Amino acid sequence: MAEPRPRGRPRAFHDKTEQNTVQSLDRALSILEVLAQGSGLTLTELAQAADQSAPTVYRVLTTFQTHGFVELDAASQRWHVGAGAFRTGSAFLRRTALVDRARGAMQKLMRESGETANLGIEDKGEVLFLTQVETQEAIRAFFPPGTRSPMHVSGIGKALLAYTPVQRLIEITMQGLPGFTPASLTEIGDLDHDLAATRQRGYAIDNEERTEGMRCIAAPIFNAHGEAVAGLSISGPVFRLSLERAEEMGDLVKRAAQGVTEATGGRVV
Repeated sequence: MAEPRPRGRPRAFHDKTEQNTVQSLDRALSILEVLAQGSGLTLTELAQAADQSAPTVYRVLTTFQTHGFVELDAASQRWHVGAGAFRTGSAFLRRTALVDRARGAMQKLMRESGETANLGIEDKGEVLFLTQVETQEAIRAFFPPGTRSPMHVSGIGKALLAYTPVQRLIEITMQGLPGFTPASLTEIGDLDHDLAATRQRGYAIDNEERTEGMRCIAAPIFNAHGEAVAGLSISGPVFRLSLERAEEMGDLVKRAAQGVTEATGGRVV
């Protein structure tokens, strides 16, 4: 008996990416990805960053504009990601109750710590920030949804790496450990030592490793199989989030992460 055809694929489908992609759509989406990484780009800047011709980029932008995926600021002549892209992207968050279940814990964590609370996951070897609850302090960390960060210089990233299976950990670290500040962990031995300390205390510390003057404390959220699938953190300037307060704040973050683990049916390791 022939094996049933996988649902969601046409009958003529062959498992070869290069044969099943639409090149024009691929180029268009790459333009949208470049635009999402900036805070507004002119047509010339976007064409250069996407390595495509300005006329091609403009046709793509006007097509996206009709669907609300991009917007043009007429005064500055800069293009921005539009509300349509946000609505479509929000479907990703609806796939899981994680964000909804974490929201209350994040709000409480922000009130108790006085710092911005963040929620993130690992995606393609990077930290992808899903949401945050901002402190009202004038100086604060800001990670809008969709922001990405290398895992080895992120509190959430290291909280996840500490519980990542060895083979996956090797795959991620083989991408490189670039330095961003003098405190960045750019050697695998130093990172391994830091991850061991993270497992021992139950929370990770980004000690000015991504941005000088900013510190982050994070703890993992586990699923029903005991796998670290997300991370919860607080972040703020070092003069408020001092190392002397690390243990106190670490316990707060760890308890908040454990609460989200339990609320989503997970199992704390």
